[in-house]
Amino acid sequence: MIGTKTKATCILLLGIYTILVTGCSTDHIIAKKVSKEFKNSQVIKQYQVGFALYNMEAKKMIYQKDADKYFTPASNTKLYTFFASLKMLPERLPALKYIEKNDSLIFWGTGDPAFLQFAVKDQSAYNFLLSSNKKLFFAPGRYSGNFFGDGWAWDDYDYYYQPEITEMPIMDNMVTSTYAGPNNKINISPKVFAPCFKIDSTKTTGNFQVTRDFLTNQFHYPAVAVKPGYNQQNPYKTSPQVTVEVLADTLHKPIGLIDLRLPANAKTLYGAKRDSVLKHMMLPSDNFIAEHLLLVCSNELGDTLSTTKAIQHIVKNYLSFLPDKVKWVDGSGLSRQNLFTPRDMVYLLDSIYKQVNDRNRLFDMMPAGGKTGTLKNAYPKTDNPFVFGKTGSLGGVHNQSGFVITKKGKTYIYSFMNNGFVKPTAEVRAEMVRIMTYIHNNF
Repeated sequence: MIGTKTKATCILLLGIYTILVTGCSTDHIIAKKVSKEFKNSQVIKQYQVGFALYNMEAKKMIYQKDADKYFTPASNTKLYTFFASLKMLPERLPALKYIEKNDSLIFWGTGDPAFLQFAVKDQSAYNFLLSSNKKLFFAPGRYSGNFFGDGWAWDDYDYYYQPEITEMPIMDNMVTSTYAGPNNKINISPKVFAPCFKIDSTKTTGNFQVTRDFLTNQFHYPAVAVKPGYNQQNPYKTSPQVTVEVLADTLHKPIGLIDLRLPANAKTLYGAKRDSVLKHMMLPSDNFIAEHLLLVCSNELGDTLSTTKAIQHIVKNYLSFLPDKVKWVDGSGLSRQNLFTPRDMVYLLDSIYKQVNDRNRLFDMMPAGGKTGTLKNAYPKTDNPFVFGKTGSLGGVHNQSGFVITKKGKTYIYSFMNNGFVKPTAEVRAEMVRIMTYIHNNF
């Protein structure tokens, strides 16, 4: 005779065994079906594809296709910057370092991207400097690096997605020109750049478009009509002198330059909410914010603002759990020198999920398929998205890494990386969306 307690124990063990076997069986079925979708895809056969699908509950990979191979991540790199910011930055970003000395207020940049940034609209540093009755002096010299990141394309210098990197960024480090009525008139902001705009009378056809000289802040526009709704951003050429000129023009008060090393007793002014800045980085895939967030991380380490220093610290202290060594050189993914594996992307996302520890809060900061950000137009329009993740695009590169929710209510982490294609990105995106939709519908 089997005792009651023994029988209960057997039933419990049988139940656990059944759940484990069922779970393993389900994962096996998923792996088999997803593998078939990849094998049968005529599109995917034409370029390099890496894919990983991870069961968060079981804490194991369900399916991998070249998930240990390295791919150019493009803006998937921003997930690493997102992770670093969660690990290193306080809930409000340090906006300035400063000291008050006699009748002067001397301040240093922290790399904070939020200073009058067009989406975040943080005015903490602006209001602080504006309200001071002391003489204002900017002390440059904290940033150690070039105005472009390693491996950036120099000929993209005039495009909105590649503003320069500085220790004290203002208004996205860009000049905005907008329609101001008939007779070829435009508004220019910051206004200090208005005298730098010149009409090119030799160009009398085509669309109205502003261009900038490579090494100077000389802007040109054609002698054609400006159409209502016109809005363009061009990066301006940065320097300490330009920084103080833009600041003085914005604050309507004089700003001086001073050569002074950041002292140990400097105070910190805190500004924008970290999560708000992260959201504005993630949804539109903002390169400017991403690059400067790494400088703010570096600010937490010492006097020098350095992208390289920040990345080395993060890799050494926070990324030892990744299965593959990363090659990480910038914050935004503009550089093709970045190389990550799909399975690294998956484990990074799993760590981010645990770090945030609030599903709704995390998903609110990420593009949602068919609803928000860079995934809004990738999937059919919906109020109930099933994909939350980060895209990444360069020439011949298009990736997605994030979370997929199935119709059965399961949440899986995935990384889908496509490199080396010559066909239109729209076709690659459509095939990726088709497979992710298949996973959503069938599991």
